[in-house]
Amino acid sequence: MTTDLLSSHRERLDGALKAIHDRGYHSAFPESPSPRVYGETAAADGKAAFEAHLGTAYPLDIPGARGTVVTEQSPYGIAMEVAYPRVVEEGLDELLAAARQGLADWRRAGIDGRTGVTLEILDRLHRRIFELANAVQHTSGQAFVMAFQAGGAHALDRALEAVAYAYEEMNRYPATATWEKPAKGDPIRMEKTFTVTGRGVALVIGCNTFPTWNSWPGLFASLVTGNAVVVKPHPLAVLPLAITVEVCREVLAEAGFDPNLVTLATERGGDGLAKPLAQRPEVKLIDFTGSSEFGVWLEQNATQAAVFTEKAGVNAVIIDSTDSFKALCNNLAFTLSLYSGQMCTTTQNLFVPAGGIETDEGHKSLEEVGAGIAAAIGRLLGDDARAVEILGGIVNQAVISRLELAGEYGDVVLPSRAIQHPAFPEAVVRTPLLVAIDAEDADLYGRECFGPVSFLVKTADTAQSIELFRSTVIEDGAMTAGIYSTDPKVLDEARDAALDAGVALSENLTGQVFVNQSAAFSDFHGTGANPAANATYTDGAYVASRFRVIQSRRHV
Repeated sequence: MTTDLLSSHRERLDGALKAIHDRGYHSAFPESPSPRVYGETAAADGKAAFEAHLGTAYPLDIPGARGTVVTEQSPYGIAMEVAYPRVVEEGLDELLAAARQGLADWRRAGIDGRTGVTLEILDRLHRRIFELANAVQHTSGQAFVMAFQAGGAHALDRALEAVAYAYEEMNRYPATATWEKPAKGDPIRMEKTFTVTGRGVALVIGCNTFPTWNSWPGLFASLVTGNAVVVKPHPLAVLPLAITVEVCREVLAEAGFDPNLVTLATERGGDGLAKPLAQRPEVKLIDFTGSSEFGVWLEQNATQAAVFTEKAGVNAVIIDSTDSFKALCNNLAFTLSLYSGQMCTTTQNLFVPAGGIETDEGHKSLEEVGAGIAAAIGRLLGDDARAVEILGGIVNQAVISRLELAGEYGDVVLPSRAIQHPAFPEAVVRTPLLVAIDAEDADLYGRECFGPVSFLVKTADTAQSIELFRSTVIEDGAMTAGIYSTDPKVLDEARDAALDAGVALSENLTGQVFVNQSAAFSDFHGTGANPAANATYTDGAYVASRFRVIQSRRHV
């Protein structure tokens, strides 16, 4: 059956393999939720499937579970009340023993067998994309279309990208080889076998804001390379990953493998399950997205495992000059507004010279630059019904607390305002806050202020802007960076600074591409070259250490 599965998905795999080399536009899963693409009833059917979960016990039989737990609260105010099997520290022996039970059969499935199963899982997740989109929306606070795209189609693309890299890396060496050494008389001949072998159990620690997009690359990279996977979701974003685990287990069982190769470890908020789970000797791989504090703890304490982390950073845009001031302001307005800035890629620091910038509309003072960006945000979010579809909902109270405090840091260029959501009156929706501060205030802009908060940082000149950009990224990390300049020399200096700091750079974005968006198969997400992340989605290094090649040899 596994061979048949690979054959049935071969075209999708081949397209992904080609794309990771070409680096051009490629998407295997349509990102538009239009009925012309998915069918007239797909949206309603998916919403109904999501709503059918509410107030029920999710049907997963997880080894080592102790009762159930209800943990989620929709940022949109609807009652979820989904009960999941609860895993506590006392049940980890049973959970991990069950996860390891099927590893030998999974290894024997071979590269093609595991790839076929994994691609079938992605295909079935795609069939449930509207259900998943609703689940992502009501656990993360993303607006529906963003949840459909980032939490569904784009997450599937990133997962497929990881599978393609893994498939290529696993096939780097032949399965068998004949070794022949000249000698007196007959040569010495040996037959050698090279078997791709997983490391053991992989742990995926999910996040609240992007439960699928940030979890699926590691999950599928580990699974296809021969590992069992324990998925530990964030307590406030369980449902998207429960659906994921359900589909994984369903396909594994149908293909003749132990479904416990993929399990769900749901905890009550405050249980602290991640630390004891991460330090278990059976756990050989860990994928984590979240705070720098816990990411560093994992890197320093889960020493038995290869740890892949995406942590906090301070993303920056340098504004030096532009040939389209209106387009600059409009592009940054969307960048700062999308999902209320609750993205690891959203720009936090806007470095602008005190003397202002040159534009196609003449010289603009620092104050005029701030006013232009503020006005563009006002136009973008002026209609509340449209605004909520860009902003989404605030994911938790901690974001609101940071937002309220940040207004005291400097001069408010654009105050944040509350918006009433027309469909979900209990949703908490806020527009971006823009605060002007000085270059000397590095203690403020040098740390992440996650949420709809950005700083207009007044610098002496562009040279200082570039140096502050370089130093903050080297010290504190960043996932994205941008530069606006009409001067080729300045662009070269910014490129060098980005290379020194180890961060991807976007130059003069004035169209419908934004610094906080990345395209699967073409853009790398993170670099692994600064403190914000020690790995990148997705490259060979991200997948290669998830397996080992074990050889056997014999005389022939």
